[in-house]
Amino acid sequence: MSPDEHRPNGVYVHVPFCATRCDYCAFATWTDRTHLAEEYLRCVRVEIERAVADGMAPATTVFVGGGTPTAVPPDALAEVIAAIPRTPGAEVTVECNPDDVTLEMTTAFAGAGVNRVSIGVQSMAPHVLVALGRTHRPENVARAVECARSAGLTSFNLDLIYGAVGETVADWSSTVSAALDLDPPHVSAYGLTVEAGTALAATPQRHPDDDDQADKYEIADSALTAAGLANYEVSNWALPGHESRHNLLYWHQHDYRGVGCAAHSHRDGRRWWNVRTPERYIDLVTRGEPVEASAEALDDETRRFERLQLGLRTRDGVESGAFAPETLELLAGMVVPHPDDPGRVVLTRAGRLMADDISTRFAPAPHGDVAVVVSVPAEGA
Repeated sequence: MSPDEHRPNGVYVHVPFCATRCDYCAFATWTDRTHLAEEYLRCVRVEIERAVADGMAPATTVFVGGGTPTAVPPDALAEVIAAIPRTPGAEVTVECNPDDVTLEMTTAFAGAGVNRVSIGVQSMAPHVLVALGRTHRPENVARAVECARSAGLTSFNLDLIYGAVGETVADWSSTVSAALDLDPPHVSAYGLTVEAGTALAATPQRHPDDDDQADKYEIADSALTAAGLANYEVSNWALPGHESRHNLLYWHQHDYRGVGCAAHSHRDGRRWWNVRTPERYIDLVTRGEPVEASAEALDDETRRFERLQLGLRTRDGVESGAFAPETLELLAGMVVPHPDDPGRVVLTRAGRLMADDISTRFAPAPHGDVAVVVSVPAEGA
């Protein structure tokens, strides 16, 4: 077995089709191109075959996201998943819209090796879903969970978003409570963010309030922790053994290969990404041409900063030397010694609320400052 086969190695599959576009979404998705789905998925299989021929190692994790993966025929998507070489016991996740999920779908996924789904709940309050531009019905969340469990997909994530205009503290508390009633092994809870070019960005009166989001984060953390789900990254809680291995792969700077239009990849400090539109992607694959649009090589300083920034968000924390001693004093109450490793520090709950600001305070490397911000993919349907 080669050394590469021991390394965490992810595969991300991008499905760019949606029935509607959520108001906060800035991803490469389209609502008017589902007629391309069959040809697109064929081309994704071809890209996978070419990557394997070029020496892509078997995947330790696979994540199918979008867009809305459940907007395409499940059997066709299952063929794509089955084409990805994987290590024994690999984690294979598909994002799901609750309205789309059927037992036939989850059975098809399980047959292709899927062992985890991420269900886009966002809120259990209908008026909050409207404010987010979501169209699914809250009652379909329980049905989707039952379909997943009936197909043997007992490891699943419920994806939540807080901070939409009109969402009261009571609304959010009810959403968290309703999610916990489904006995999930994993919950992601993200504060609503405003991305340039989105419908949300164009309406400032709908932008979230920082204090409101802080209150709602604390509600989520208290309720989820009390239910036995441990916080292992700022926005993620899980029962022991149900942490998202694919997200951990990103947070630990391991390699991943993205397939499909607009998908990003990383290997040994080199990042590259595919052409953005499905039409262009299909055309290039069909003509046997490369689909890479551009790339960047990360220097040691950039990789160091990203390692620290990402590590700080997790329960592993970072080495205490990442901060100057006087900075650690200023951050008392937000950054504390790791309970199992005195040479490392971790964020408290108060610190998690200020993670982005705290990550700008790392001590510079001996030969210079680093000024770069990294955006990391995360779960969300």
